[in-house]
Amino acid sequence: MVWQENGLHVELTYDHLNINASMDKVRSSKAGAIVIFAGTTRDNFDGKSVKHLEYSSYIPMAISTLSRIARSVSSKHGLTGISITHRLGTVPIGEESILIAVSAPHRQAGWRAGEEALEETKEKAEIWKLEEFGGEDGAIWRANKEGSIGVPAPR
Repeated sequence: MVWQENGLHVELTYDHLNINASMDKVRSSKAGAIVIFAGTTRDNFDGKSVKHLEYSSYIPMAISTLSRIARSVSSKHGLTGISITHRLGTVPIGEESILIAVSAPHRQAGWRAGEEALEETKEKAEIWKLEEFGGEDGAIWRANKEGSIGVPAPR
C-alpha cells in the first residue's frame, strides 16, 4: 500500500526493497543532500541465532501513522522529500526491512531528519515483528522498537 503527496512517500510492501527507487522518490534540484538509512536483518539477537524476521502490520493504521511522521519530519527539518518504505512478510538474513530516504538543502538537516524518521517509525508505527530463532530457541513476537520485551510465539 502506498501513500504520497508533495514530495512525501510512505509504503508498506511484501516485495524486496530497492534503494535506488527510494532515492528517486526524494530526488530534487533543490536538495544538496540525500540521506539513506537501510535497516537489514542480522543473523543474531541477544546471543541467539536468527533464521529470519517476519513483519506484520495493521496496514491502514500504519500508513496513516507513517504519513503523519513523514509530514512532521519534513516540516520540522525543511526537507525537499522523504520516503519511508517498510517491508512486510518474511525478511531473510542480510535483506532490508526498512528504507528511509530524505532529501534536504543541507546534509545536517538530512542526517537529523533521517534519524528522527527512523526512531518515530519504530516507536509509533503499527508494525510488529516475529523473530524466528534457530535450534530450540523458538520465536518471539515484538513491537518493532528498541528494547521491547518479546512474547514467545506458540509452537
